[in-house]
This record gives sequence, C-alpha cells and structure tokens, in this order.
Amino acid sequence: MRRVAFVLGSLVTAVVVAATPALATSAHFNVAQVTSVTSNSITVSFKEAGLGNSLNSVNISVAGTAECINGGSNHPKAVNKAAESASGTFNVSNGQATGSLTMTAANLNCSPPMTIAWTDLVVTDTTFSDSASIPGTFFPGFTG
Repeated sequence: MRRVAFVLGSLVTAVVVAATPALATSAHFNVAQVTSVTSNSITVSFKEAGLGNSLNSVNISVAGTAECINGGSNHPKAVNKAAESASGTFNVSNGQATGSLTMTAANLNCSPPMTIAWTDLVVTDTTFSDSASIPGTFFPGFTG
C-alpha cells in the first residue's frame, strides 16, 4: 500500500512540475503585419511575447490566399486562387520571438493585366497554438 501511495505521489509531482512552465506562459502576438508585397510574394513580420524563458525556439507559420485580380479590381474565377503558406523556427529571447516569413504564389499564373492579391492572412505559433489574423487585401507595391 505504501508503495502504491509513493508511486501515485511521484506521478502527481511529475505532472505538476511538467505543467509549471506551460502555466507561466501567456503567448500572444504584439505585432503581425504585412511589410511588403511583390508581384508574386508577400512578407509578414511578427513579434510574439509571453513565451516564458523555458523554450529556446518556437515554430511560426503564415498562411493566406493568393488570387488573381483583374484591372477592375475583381476576382474573375474561383479557380484563379491558391492557398499558400510558409513556416520557420525562431529563437526565443527574454520571452519573445521576432521575425518575418515570405510566401510565394509559385503555382498561380495571373496573365496581365491581372495581378496577385493576398487575403485571409493568419500568423500562427504552432508551439503554443497562438494565432493572429491580418485583415485586408494586399496588392503588389504595398510596403508597411
């Protein structure tokens, strides 16, 4: 009986100790913004805080939709769009991670005068399941 109590006590202690670093974090994006858009790519910068000091790095991804837009600012066909994403691992320093990711619409062919516009942008920290949406539609030439 004492042995069972010791094993259960050890398991409870292990769970509490393992959960403590997770409870000390409050991951959130302070900044998630588009910094530039070229003819077929978009760069998103971010700053995430509340990561605690127990991790060396976090995995960040950005996802969005690239779509062909005609000269009248309309999206002519549903097939002229593609879901795109990019991801990377970023160092954590003093409980924060900063960086940028670039997505490229490699498989989307928008014949002139159509251009590629980017919408539905979401930056996600897959380590902490934290995310931030970037509202708006972004065209080539945008600089943030």
